[in-house]
Amino acid sequence: MDSAPDLRFRAPQFGTLMTAMVTPFDESAQLDLEGARDLARWLTRDGWNDGLVVNGTTGESISTTDAEKTAMVRTVSAAVGGRVCVIAGVGSGSTQHSIELAQAAAGAGAAGLMVVAPYYSRPSQAGMLRHFTAIADSTSLPVMLYDIPRRTGVEIRRETLVAAAEHPQIVAVKDAKGDLASSSWVMQHTDLHYYSGEDVLNLPLLSIGAVGLVSVIGHVAADLLRQMQRCHQQGRAVQAAAVHRQLVAVYEGMFRAPAAASVKAALAMRGLPGGPVRMPLIELDDSQRQQLAQDLATSGIPDLPVPRRPRPNRHAPSRPAAAQAVTVSKSAESQPVLSQRLP
Repeated sequence: MDSAPDLRFRAPQFGTLMTAMVTPFDESAQLDLEGARDLARWLTRDGWNDGLVVNGTTGESISTTDAEKTAMVRTVSAAVGGRVCVIAGVGSGSTQHSIELAQAAAGAGAAGLMVVAPYYSRPSQAGMLRHFTAIADSTSLPVMLYDIPRRTGVEIRRETLVAAAEHPQIVAVKDAKGDLASSSWVMQHTDLHYYSGEDVLNLPLLSIGAVGLVSVIGHVAADLLRQMQRCHQQGRAVQAAAVHRQLVAVYEGMFRAPAAASVKAALAMRGLPGGPVRMPLIELDDSQRQQLAQDLATSGIPDLPVPRRPRPNRHAPSRPAAAQAVTVSKSAESQPVLSQRLP
């Protein structure tokens, strides 16, 4: 007689809630390492994230240099001091380049690697598997594969994921494919730890066996995401669904424009470091910022600026944090905050 599957929660080595962190720039769009340090510490304060992913899509990795990527890994790793896991995005369209990034990240203090499917070249599944295993062979760090076909142009098929799972260092998947049936099948046939890589599907993926989240909205709502996770893990399905529905506005709002631009606008509203985006991305206009502020308020996310230690700016005088906040209408301020009503 077939034994029932083991559905008990298994604590993954990367943690259960990670934010795909932006790369802070100064007013001249140069790397702001002091801002990166401050933001990393803010994002990993008590009750928030237990991991950070740097140099990913939200980190504008397509427009940062290899040296900047390494500096980000080193700075963020030092800032969190081993309290949380720092994962470095090292995927590119070239296997050799990805190996070089992986080795540099390992030397800079990363605790793990995230490898996106090779983009633009649209390799065969056999070529993709060799790409992943070559990178995993190049360092001793554990590897998370990133499946997001709408960006890369190619999916990691479920058979390829099963084959990749045979490599001892390939331990996890960041899933942004939006195919719950395929994800369920891979979870059934492997021990890969699945992470939701698409915020609106956080709760659905948890419900079929994902162990955690790699979130964009974790920049501003990690406490609510953790509450949703806790309710789900405790079998409080109604409460978990209530938090999920509370977050729908910010799930949608953060992705109306490219996520890096939206996150940096949301951080600016709170006086937190982020700065501008690099072209070809552009910053949100006034109308978009006001809409995002409304979305955040609707989801019960405070819009008050966060007190910060003043930092000298070598390029231009900075505006006071309070001046960066976007005013939210009284109707938005009056929205009920569901998280305060849940036990």
